[in-house]
Amino acid sequence: MPSRTISTLLALLAISTARVEPSERRIGDFALTDTNGRTRHLSDWRERRLVVLVFLGVECPLARLYTSRLNELARRFEPRGVQLVGVDANRQDSLADVAQFVREHNLPFPCYKDIGAKVADRFGARRTPEAFVLDQRRVVRYHGRIDDRYLVGVRRDEAKRHDLAVAVEELLAGRPVSVPETEAAGCFIGRAPSAESGGDVTYFGEIAPILQRHCQTCHRPGHVAPFALTGYQDAVDWAETIGEVLEQGRMPPWHADPRHGRFANDPRLSESDQQLVLDWIRHGTPEGDPAEAPPENFSDEWSIGAPDRIVSIPQSFRVPAEGIIEYQRMDVDPGFGEDRWISAAEIRPGNRAVVHHATVFLKPPGGRGPVDQGALGSACLAATAPGTPAMQLPAGMAKLIPAGWQLHFVIHYVAVGSEQSDRTSIGLKFADPATVHKEVATRVILTESMRIPPRIADFRYEKSMTMPVDVLLLSMFPHMHLRGRSFRYEAHYPGGSSEILLDVPRYDFNWQHRYELTEPKRLPAGTRLCCTAHYDNSAANPFNPDSDATVTIGPQSSDEMFNGYFDIALADQDRLSWWFRLSDASPRLARAIMSLAIVVIVWRKVRRRVRLAGTNDGCLTVVPI
Repeated sequence: MPSRTISTLLALLAISTARVEPSERRIGDFALTDTNGRTRHLSDWRERRLVVLVFLGVECPLARLYTSRLNELARRFEPRGVQLVGVDANRQDSLADVAQFVREHNLPFPCYKDIGAKVADRFGARRTPEAFVLDQRRVVRYHGRIDDRYLVGVRRDEAKRHDLAVAVEELLAGRPVSVPETEAAGCFIGRAPSAESGGDVTYFGEIAPILQRHCQTCHRPGHVAPFALTGYQDAVDWAETIGEVLEQGRMPPWHADPRHGRFANDPRLSESDQQLVLDWIRHGTPEGDPAEAPPENFSDEWSIGAPDRIVSIPQSFRVPAEGIIEYQRMDVDPGFGEDRWISAAEIRPGNRAVVHHATVFLKPPGGRGPVDQGALGSACLAATAPGTPAMQLPAGMAKLIPAGWQLHFVIHYVAVGSEQSDRTSIGLKFADPATVHKEVATRVILTESMRIPPRIADFRYEKSMTMPVDVLLLSMFPHMHLRGRSFRYEAHYPGGSSEILLDVPRYDFNWQHRYELTEPKRLPAGTRLCCTAHYDNSAANPFNPDSDATVTIGPQSSDEMFNGYFDIALADQDRLSWWFRLSDASPRLARAIMSLAIVVIVWRKVRRRVRLAGTNDGCLTVVPI
């Protein structure tokens, strides 16, 4: 073959190998708007070796959590020729919202508004946070998540794989990206809805009442959910996310197996309501007639009504931007000079974003720590966690705070990516002692000595408590940590029968419910209440912080717990009966009357043990009974 022909073939081969592969996506120039309204182009960063675009959302909880990590990456890679850029394409986020987001999280890299989601459409971005790495030719070399530390429902202490950082390091070293694509998790980017296509389900006609009944308890300003769903525009902006969480069964959060028990606070949508919402989304989220809007039935007031007393922790607690935060314990004297009966209690975090859960215990005067209180040994006054309703006891029932006792707050704070502060309070509603028939106690079946071996996928633990007297069961509240997989309450009755009272087959540490029975359930004396939990300490558990660890009982999320809380009252107690009032007012007189009653009962039993039976000869026969 002539040398000229060989040279031509080699040149053609070189040209072909230099071409962009079919799978490569090259991004042309585009414009973004900064928080001051100025325009910036991708070409302005032509000298940078890599450009990393991360799509963010002001209200997306995962985007907020990842700001600390993005700040770290920006400081780490900027001196090496990498430009990190934040982009907000959410229809619902204004330039002012983005500017506030930048200030709140101290972002050292620029953030821009993608008006109309045009840039997001060009990249094919769907979620926040979602990262794209462009090389100097502006070809997408990596696309996906930042790392695997935070996923939907997962919050690890440390990431197991730093996907974005690894991709950047590989590109800076001149190597191909080993994992060029991962699945991003988070909120859908809020885009303008598609044109209405004739659906007859409208927001004001059918959807607003559903959201009010099932969603707005949490999804309203100042409450636990990260965004509000109190108006038409809110629902439209989050419509795609609403559809996803409904179809996956993630929202409204509820984890009880419907085959066992009936619960007053079950928030789930009926199948017909769920289908209405999905149809509304599929048909372009039509608005309907605002005149059909249901009246608002929520306010920012306390859900228990105006408290008779509000007790707050002594001072605000500063929550760092990241890291593990030890449980905070604080004693507060409510100043009760007399016994107080509590019919309702609501723990209200000052900053719901950073309070994972909080419990208020009772501490006696001069005591070193909280103790069980009352005839039934109540373990705590009240607790709150995401998904936990305020304590509101049935009519005629209340908890007792004895005179002079203190409130002992235990609060579990979590970092959210920026420094925060909190001052948690508890609101108390007093019951008139003359109306309290039964004293309520929170009991707990727990252990302090459990050990879960490493790498075990199904570790089972069981413990029980026998009821010494007839009680009324009011509610159940299972509590575990990140390796907890399921939790069950079962009653084994004295006659040999048994019943599942509550089964939580897929326990979720992020949503901890108190399951309130629609009607109190009588557990007769001798009933054994059994709690059974299963734990997954394997690498297959996405929540597991360390599958190689031997896990023991402890307060941190990386430790474990086995706590089966339940609320009960004495079934036959009536504090307003004459006998109970006499016992309370004059114990010595009551004891004397009781002693006399016992003597009378014994004497009557002795007399009944014999009877006189006549015989034909007139003799008397003593017949034992």
